[in-house]
Amino acid sequence: MRKTSGVNRRSVLFGAAAATGALTVGTTSAQAERAAVPVLAGATIRAGDPRYPELTTGNNQRFVARPDYVRMITSAEDAERAVRDVVRAGKRVSIRGGGHCFSDFVCNPEVEVILDVSEMTRVSYDPARRAFAVEAGARLINVYEALFKGWNVTIPGGICYSVGIAGHIAGGGYGLLSRAHGLTVDHLYAVEVVVVEDGGRVRTVVATREEGDPNRDLWWAHTGGGGGNFGMVTRYWFRSPGATGMNPSDQLISPPSKVLVSAIEFPWDQLDEGKFHQLLKNFGAWHERNAAPDSPARSLSSLFNVSSKAHGSLGMFTQVDAGAPGARKLLDDYLAAITEGVGITPRSAIRPMGEIGALPGFTAPRELPWLQATRMVGTNNPTITNPSSRGGHKSAYMLKNFSDAQIAAVYKHMTHPDFQNPDTMLVLFSFGGKVNAVSPHETANAQRGSVFKMCFQTFWEKPEDDPFYLDWLRELYGEFFAATGGVPVPGTSADGCYINYPDNDVANPSYNKSGVPWSTLYYKDNYPRLQRVKRRYDPTNYFRHKLSIQPA
Repeated sequence: MRKTSGVNRRSVLFGAAAATGALTVGTTSAQAERAAVPVLAGATIRAGDPRYPELTTGNNQRFVARPDYVRMITSAEDAERAVRDVVRAGKRVSIRGGGHCFSDFVCNPEVEVILDVSEMTRVSYDPARRAFAVEAGARLINVYEALFKGWNVTIPGGICYSVGIAGHIAGGGYGLLSRAHGLTVDHLYAVEVVVVEDGGRVRTVVATREEGDPNRDLWWAHTGGGGGNFGMVTRYWFRSPGATGMNPSDQLISPPSKVLVSAIEFPWDQLDEGKFHQLLKNFGAWHERNAAPDSPARSLSSLFNVSSKAHGSLGMFTQVDAGAPGARKLLDDYLAAITEGVGITPRSAIRPMGEIGALPGFTAPRELPWLQATRMVGTNNPTITNPSSRGGHKSAYMLKNFSDAQIAAVYKHMTHPDFQNPDTMLVLFSFGGKVNAVSPHETANAQRGSVFKMCFQTFWEKPEDDPFYLDWLRELYGEFFAATGGVPVPGTSADGCYINYPDNDVANPSYNKSGVPWSTLYYKDNYPRLQRVKRRYDPTNYFRHKLSIQPA
């Protein structure tokens, strides 16, 4: 890890958000905040308020709620009070962080109150815990900016700038630095959660990863157990395992000083089924060979958008730590391996590449400062951040390369003559490396042997088109995993699904014909422990949604 020397001036500037870090392990924080600062209640927004329509839906316009009100949360104590109010009133509640939920966990007709933490955005350093405190409403780009500018540190989080930290962390969290540094939750030190216990008792709990913490299981549940399951997260603390000393800049990983960036596209007019097959096989084979935790290639991460033929091209973005030994050769060898035997000429990425915007001028790799590259990729995202679109999403972790039948299914559906939607893609994301250095039970995120991760997704605008696009997506996914009942059953080739890409279909036997429950697809054999945590901290199942963990 690259570090700066000395204590940064900002390392001692921490307010009420960090002051609660001085509490002893396992104690609640709301009393300390109450004594420290006056509590201001957030806005209560009801129908008729001009803000109501915007705040009753999210990033996916398929899902809309009609709650009695939306309550904006401003602090941990405000959150506790807001939860106490809805519990006393017997209201069905949902929790919103960044608003990127792919399913209807936040916005659905059953919800009577939405509690929204998006105004809680502070990032600070907590010297008592030797950890960085991040409030639950912070967006990824703001977290990256604050951590980097203040202390030259970061977390290995996702690409999209507008993802909220609350759900991203609770579900596991990953990004371009994960092969080198693991998942975001591998650096999670503590979590602050408002819980509802038996008898409707509401309290705020701080749970850490310390072995002696009586609330350690609540911390563990937030290392991949999914958002909206155990309570209302108001704050996270981050400190990398093995961090030593008192210098804030030594408590988290440092990002690369510079990165090598490549952005290319493979035109569909140069592809036939054989070339398409070889291209995907090459991607899978490289990741099989380089998935070990000690792989010399773990500093490289790639995002391959296998877009529909209607888009015109397939796009690939690749980033490697420019300071890694032989970085340029590693990148050149990777690109050569992807195109080996395909017989196509990559072109400049002049069109948006699915989740990434157009990046012309990167056919020959360029060296950029890390934060500049992070901004370029994260904020130049025309598809997934479109606030007016509707979407369908299905995920899988892959343990080995594609089968011939799987590639044939992708080719068939991406080239179907009746399918003319350019905003459709199979996203292939590099995995493995340090992600696979952690045991499946050390965190709630159990998928620790994968070589790459996938997300099948399509976006459209009109509600009347929902059946067409959802049927297309279901048919593709079902055909891709036909050998295991239409879903990626954990086994020898796949390893289940990613809870941050939730898909209600996997709980429906019409689509999941495997006989394997949805909970196994997402959590594998960590699910019983998650159920026990749920039983202790949310015994009445107050916080729930379509794929929520059931109390033991």
